Amino acid sequence: MKLFNTLTRYKEDFKPITEGHVKMYACGPTVYNYFHLGNARPFVTFDTLRRYLEYRGYEVEFCQNFTDIDDKMINRAKEEGVTVKDIADKYIAEYYVDADGLNCLRPTYQPRATESIDAIIGIVQALYDKGIAYVIEGDGVYYDVSKDEHYGKLSHYKLDELVAGGGERGASYEGKKNPGDFAIWKFKKEGEPFWDSPWGEGRPGWHIECSAMIKKHLGDTIDIHGGGQDLIFPHHENEIAQSECANGCTLANYWVHNAFVNVDGEKMSKSLGNFFTIRDIVAHFPYPVIRFFILTGHYRMPINFSDELLRAAQTSLQRISTCAANLKFNLEGDAEGDDSADEELIKAVEESKNSFIAHMDDDLNTADAITDIFGLVKTANTAVSSGKASKAALKQAYDTLLEITGVLGIELSAEEDNGIPAEITELVEQRAAAKKNKDFAEADRIRDLITSKGYSVKDTPQGPQVEKL
Repeated sequence: MKLFNTLTRYKEDFKPITEGHVKMYACGPTVYNYFHLGNARPFVTFDTLRRYLEYRGYEVEFCQNFTDIDDKMINRAKEEGVTVKDIADKYIAEYYVDADGLNCLRPTYQPRATESIDAIIGIVQALYDKGIAYVIEGDGVYYDVSKDEHYGKLSHYKLDELVAGGGERGASYEGKKNPGDFAIWKFKKEGEPFWDSPWGEGRPGWHIECSAMIKKHLGDTIDIHGGGQDLIFPHHENEIAQSECANGCTLANYWVHNAFVNVDGEKMSKSLGNFFTIRDIVAHFPYPVIRFFILTGHYRMPINFSDELLRAAQTSLQRISTCAANLKFNLEGDAEGDDSADEELIKAVEESKNSFIAHMDDDLNTADAITDIFGLVKTANTAVSSGKASKAALKQAYDTLLEITGVLGIELSAEEDNGIPAEITELVEQRAAAKKNKDFAEADRIRDLITSKGYSVKDTPQGPQVEKL
């Protein structure tokens, strides 16, 4: 398998530190609001990477954090007149509603920053003891970027290019030794949560939180660190700096970043005010459609958001689901097709699966992997329509379709019955009974009634087949 490594800017063969075992970390949400489609893209991307690694036989330890203490959390708590923990508890619960809806597997570890204060202080202490961190009175403890000769190696920025506050969004230059120095421990302000530390009461800086949670749950060096493209600088650059200087070793061997979701050519983000929360979108499109839409683009390429594109994704997903439903229907029927189409079907199934794996091995190319799924769908539909494939061959196609869609987290089981209401099922049974009694006028009447309710019924050797019009 190859992954594009942001650190080297090359697509590299993936070789884990320990054979058969992968340690992966991806930055999670700051839990002060519902998450939006731009947030959902990395959640789905790294869930899919985790799924694929497991499919290929790796044991994966996956950690994704919750940032539950920062300026945004504090401001939201003040606005609502509640505690920061109240805000965190509320939106972590809401996060799981949407993440579960998107079929994201629960990470192996999903820590809160506030549960990692001892680990955070430990890294700050190591940096302070090595002379890499210094105190600004009344402000906090800062990381001195000039003491790190490798600073900028991920983003490829140089120290003399950094503007004041470049390492910390919204920060000032006052009291800093260098413009790019960033806070790793912030002294308390009135009304803010705080913890004791050797330097005084305060709270962690944003970047140090992830460094501490990686070290606590996965160790000093991990295989893969992931996140959105917007985190390359300053967040991931600063993670590398503080972790590698404190621990004396590489933080991550592969840095994987997904591109933005755009709306009218601009990055979707809360700061720009052009974002749509997943909760907003799911009022119009089901969760599986949103996940499918995200995966139709290669993770390193921007994807554009629109209702039209989501509708296209919904139609495409329904096509796959209908194929699965038709295969299942034929497998459950009594009729056995001859095997004249078996060789062609089995060959197409194997070729689709092999091509799917090749594309996923090539830097998690879900876009072309989905094209492979449609190739399988087309062949399977032809075999079903011809009635010339045996059940054994149809089952191989059905199992393979469920297998490779499952690798992408696209669950078809909920779609297989096509959502046929009990009322329609009962009418279909009444029509079948009328035909059996040779009351064809009644059978035609019931068929027309079924059609008027938005469904079609087709007689097949396996029995009546119902589809939504």
